[in-house]
Amino acid sequence: MTAFPGAPATLDPARTALVLVDLMDRIAALPLAPRTGDQVVAVSRELARTFRAAGATVVLVRVERPGVETQPPGSGLVEGLAADGDLIVVKRTIGGFHGTGLHQLLAQRGVDTLVFGGIATNLGVESTARAAADHGYQLLFAEDAMAALTEDEHRAAVRLNFPRLGTVVTASMIGFG
Repeated sequence: MTAFPGAPATLDPARTALVLVDLMDRIAALPLAPRTGDQVVAVSRELARTFRAAGATVVLVRVERPGVETQPPGSGLVEGLAADGDLIVVKRTIGGFHGTGLHQLLAQRGVDTLVFGGIATNLGVESTARAAADHGYQLLFAEDAMAALTEDEHRAAVRLNFPRLGTVVTASMIGFG
């Protein structure tokens, strides 16, 4: 990917949440691009540590298939990602807002800015981000904490869609004041 211009303004940890979408074993194991699921998880873990250390909210969104008695193997969050105090949201649609109470949870904490990562860039992440924009959140996208099923799908989301919704950055550009 190309470098991103400038760093965003320093974030207020009391008003900012990290939203990581679908970082589950069965999804991270898929053939992904432009980076592997392991690479996305590693960057996401570091972002989550940074957010927790600053006292910011960490939200972990995972999907469950509706209407089935048992979820497929690997449907839990990747090991070591969740920590005490994180918000865990279970979605049953592509996006993380519909029917989950996520907006209310964030509003109760006074959050108005969201930083996104996860898999797949153009599906779960983008769908959740579009709903977040509809709710009026300020959005940042940690490009190196995302991957899609193809590089073209990832690039389309990052280069065409995300800039219309917020600011695309790398994880190293995110800081707290």
